[in-house]
Amino acid sequence: MGKRKKLRKRNILCLCLVLLVAALNGAAWISPAFPDWYIKYIFPLWVGTYGRVTGLFRFSVGEWMIVAGLLLLAAAAVLAALWAGLGVAAAAGYVRRIVVGKAGKNLCGNKEAGTGGTTEQMGEKGRGPAAGDRKRFPVMFRKFSGIFWRFFGWTILTVSLIMTLNCFILYHASTFSEQYFGGNEEEYTLEELMAVYNLVAGQCNRLAGAMERDRSSMVLYKDSNGDSGNLEDMADKARELMRQLGEDYPQLQGYYPRPKALHFSDFMCQQRMQGYYFPFSMEANYNDVMHILNIPATMCHELAHLRGYIYEDEANFIGYLACVESEDIFFQYAGYLSVLVYLNNDLYRAWKEEPEAYEEAAAVMHPVAVDAIVWEDNIFVTEEEWERINGKALIDTEIVDKAADVFIDTNLKINGIRDGKISYSRVVSLLLQYYRHQA
Repeated sequence: MGKRKKLRKRNILCLCLVLLVAALNGAAWISPAFPDWYIKYIFPLWVGTYGRVTGLFRFSVGEWMIVAGLLLLAAAAVLAALWAGLGVAAAAGYVRRIVVGKAGKNLCGNKEAGTGGTTEQMGEKGRGPAAGDRKRFPVMFRKFSGIFWRFFGWTILTVSLIMTLNCFILYHASTFSEQYFGGNEEEYTLEELMAVYNLVAGQCNRLAGAMERDRSSMVLYKDSNGDSGNLEDMADKARELMRQLGEDYPQLQGYYPRPKALHFSDFMCQQRMQGYYFPFSMEANYNDVMHILNIPATMCHELAHLRGYIYEDEANFIGYLACVESEDIFFQYAGYLSVLVYLNNDLYRAWKEEPEAYEEAAAVMHPVAVDAIVWEDNIFVTEEEWERINGKALIDTEIVDKAADVFIDTNLKINGIRDGKISYSRVVSLLLQYYRHQA
């Protein structure tokens, strides 16, 4: 009876967790007010408690959780294959016994004394001397399998709950635009797009010449002074800037853990990924192999996710804003660079689709020509690093990149973002809203 009660309690708890995950996701999809309330009152608790605990470790806890998860999946696949093999072997043995039994009856009729050997020779009940060993192995294997699959099931349930609490609910909250710009959905003119582009391009040109560089023209970053006057590294500077941004945008107030470099940054490069927010460890992680000028905006981008802004375009915009409002010119330059390509692509698209309108606007606005050194700075990974990465890669970079695109695009669409990974470029719309709102 004791075992039955434990099993019943475990099943009830399992059912309750499944229902809780379903209820939370359902409430997030049905009621826009619920995600906003959750982000305001509940979500910061996870960052301030669990995020502080994982923040005690200098390495990315979430990254190694993923490694552990992959090992667990591999173990599940091996165990499933073993069970499948045992099932096939058992079925084959059953068929063989039936066939042999029928053949014995047909050929011999009745078994004569002495032809089958003694009980001592064959083992207990005629099973042979090793029957006991063969019997013990399946029992132990079944027990181990039962423990493993229970652990596997609870792990899946726990991950589903954590992902719901720290990620899925956030996709249905009010957007940054709705909170601070009134959800402005108006059309923007080509002149406005060109004006913002000129602002960003002009700042890039100005700041590129102010950067400290080594002999190969690589930009250098030296520790800067924080509010206290003490020297800070890039990660601490990013945290400080995000806290400052919270003075104007209340949802950005609160505790920020220290951004962490990823151990597998080479693999991140193959995915063309600059950073990751790990919902199951409440960490902001960045790729430290990519070009140094990508790091400041990426740090702020990933920290923005920890304040409930899960959309990539919003995190891009928040990262931009945190950097360009800094007094640190390195962060300023990195911020402007982070959106330059998005603006340039939209301007190019306008020129292709509406050449006459573009020429009219260009005659008035005179688009700023971006200096060559800016484009040299605006790279993801240096050629030397690409050679090193591809030289030791276990899987071809093109395959990894395509697989990552499919995974990210699918995940975004499942969570209601219809344009998937293209949503990253919607940062331009937020930039236009911001500068119209500032005017």
